[in-house]
Amino acid sequence: MAAEGSAGGSPSRSKRADAQRNRETVLTAAAEVFVTSGVDAPIRQIAAQAGVGMATIYRHFPTRADLVTAVYQHQIEACAEAGPRLLASADSPFDALRQWIDLFVDFLVTKHGLADALQSDSDRFAALHAHFLDRLLPVCAQLLDAAGEAGDIRLDTQPYELMRGIGNLCIGHDNDPRYDPRRLVALLLQGLRRPNTS
Repeated sequence: MAAEGSAGGSPSRSKRADAQRNRETVLTAAAEVFVTSGVDAPIRQIAAQAGVGMATIYRHFPTRADLVTAVYQHQIEACAEAGPRLLASADSPFDALRQWIDLFVDFLVTKHGLADALQSDSDRFAALHAHFLDRLLPVCAQLLDAAGEAGDIRLDTQPYELMRGIGNLCIGHDNDPRYDPRRLVALLLQGLRRPNTS
């Protein structure tokens, strides 16, 4: 009996692993499609990008709002997890901060249409925004603290102010292809440096 149970559990675990892989594949593909076509892109385009059937997408994400929410939660988690990893591997805390801000800008400039897509469900949007702050503010604070303790930046920089400022610089990217927020974000970051650092 015990042998049967363990043998029966293996295919179940395999199915769960396959389902999780499919979910991750769909989220990655949807994020890529959202960059080029916005959150209103046809589901068939996302399915084609992911190499799965449309039924697979609907099985995991019954509504477009479910898919949009999951994509951005997934990206928030990736951005949050990158902070400590960059801090451990970058040449300096300031380099880690700069690389993390680059990922943060990537996230911000690819989320166009998010508010409109979730407008009919303001509770869902509010929960996603709260999750965004809960996960990313502590990471930003950790990176700022490390760069400040290393003497790379001014010590009075607040994580919320920095993230809000970067967010404001990213507004308008959708409507004007001549506008590159990265250049201004780089100037903002340079402004955080202490006068004797380069």
